[in-house]
Amino acid sequence: MKPTSPTSTATPDLWHSYGAPASQARPALPRIYWDWYQNTGPDEALLGDVAGRDVADLGAGSARQAAYLAQVMKPARIIALDSSATRHARSVSLYGNVPRLELIQADAATYLAEHPGSLDIAYSIFGAVDFCAPKTLLPAVAVALRPGGRLIFSTLGHYSNGAPPATECLPTDVPMRLPDGSPSTLQRWVLDTPVWEKVLDGAGFDLVVSDTVHDLAPDGGKAMTTCLFVARRRGATLRTGCGAQRGTPRPALGAPPRGTAC
Repeated sequence: MKPTSPTSTATPDLWHSYGAPASQARPALPRIYWDWYQNTGPDEALLGDVAGRDVADLGAGSARQAAYLAQVMKPARIIALDSSATRHARSVSLYGNVPRLELIQADAATYLAEHPGSLDIAYSIFGAVDFCAPKTLLPAVAVALRPGGRLIFSTLGHYSNGAPPATECLPTDVPMRLPDGSPSTLQRWVLDTPVWEKVLDGAGFDLVVSDTVHDLAPDGGKAMTTCLFVARRRGATLRTGCGAQRGTPRPALGAPPRGTAC
């Protein structure tokens, strides 16, 4: 399918500075990372069986992870969703010809709500789940997933300044710059694990697995904690058997050896 984008942009693109030219592309991924510094923890196996499935990357950015999965994991298709015009344009320039990869510029919650029962797996690596109101996005994800479908996401375990996560479902304002250089803010949700569990439950998900990855900066900088969640849309048992049934103890995520917006 050809890349698609809206005919107009209703709001300024706060991610414009991330739409670097294709000549500045990073090397191909050796694997999927879910942690903040992209150097430890589980890999793409966290997604379960992807082959032949319909998958969506929520807040895909330049679609680097989605392109890797499309080529290595052989899904039926993988939809890379991002609302940013500049990030979408960059993804098209880098990965527009990758088989099984659909690059779509759209608001994640709106797109998902308009495509009910179209997905087997949705994931977010510090993507839309971080930057969209959870009580709007997660119900939309549940609508788009088929019964038993999986949502997998990584998110910050604390604020970047070390402050603890919010104990209510409330965002914080992140300073950003508009394309003309004027200051603006972007909302980000950094929530405590019990808050995520409550919001997932209210959106129609059973939590299968949750865990944390404590991540040291490669250059000796500040440590960051990543929270990982695997949830199942209610309605059927996971076909791959990779999760626990509702009400059973939740296992911790393993960390295999090294070989990640709305």
